[in-house]
Amino acid sequence: MRRRIRAGDRQAFADLYEEHARAVYNHALRLTGDWSNAEEIMSDTFLAAWTTRERLNPDGGSLRAWLLGIATNKAHNAHRSLRRRLAFLARAPAPPPVDDFAEEAAGRIDDARRLAAVHAALHRLRRPEREVLALCVWSGLDYAQAAQALDIPVGTVRSRLSRARDRLSRLSRLSEENGKDTEPRRVRGEVRSRAAFVALPAEEETP
Repeated sequence: MRRRIRAGDRQAFADLYEEHARAVYNHALRLTGDWSNAEEIMSDTFLAAWTTRERLNPDGGSLRAWLLGIATNKAHNAHRSLRRRLAFLARAPAPPPVDDFAEEAAGRIDDARRLAAVHAALHRLRRPEREVLALCVWSGLDYAQAAQALDIPVGTVRSRLSRARDRLSRLSRLSEENGKDTEPRRVRGEVRSRAAFVALPAEEETP
């Protein structure tokens, strides 16, 4: 597969897309908290993978980790772009009121609330810790694959993940003490404290 992709085999790349598009989309959704941004990041990730295919390591490694590493960088760029847009909008006049579309959006309200809660908690972490958490807990990469995705040592992955879990555990305890615990359902994942709502799959979708 690697040899075919590096050689520009379109069918091999189509197979790569079919196998990993959902994982890339869901990873982008977790990092950005926005469905439309996740779709854009997924498209940009595969475009970047195609245009840089000749730089793909021919000696092995996880193709999923390669793609998620690209997606992580795209999500970081999207976040910086969003901050610039929000700063611009803060200086613009308020838009006119629009018609209520509550009934149309009712099917996604709960998912949006859960995703917003997860995203708010994650963004209280440092970005490197947040990225490692998303790769190892949500996307299921092992330490070596996460290290490959982020181009960092395995030991750095371990230390960042440990710090992220400790930080989320403290945030969870503070939330419970303040009566703000969101009580998410427990799902499988590496984080076992009640801060495991970082593993909450808020309406992950196939793009």
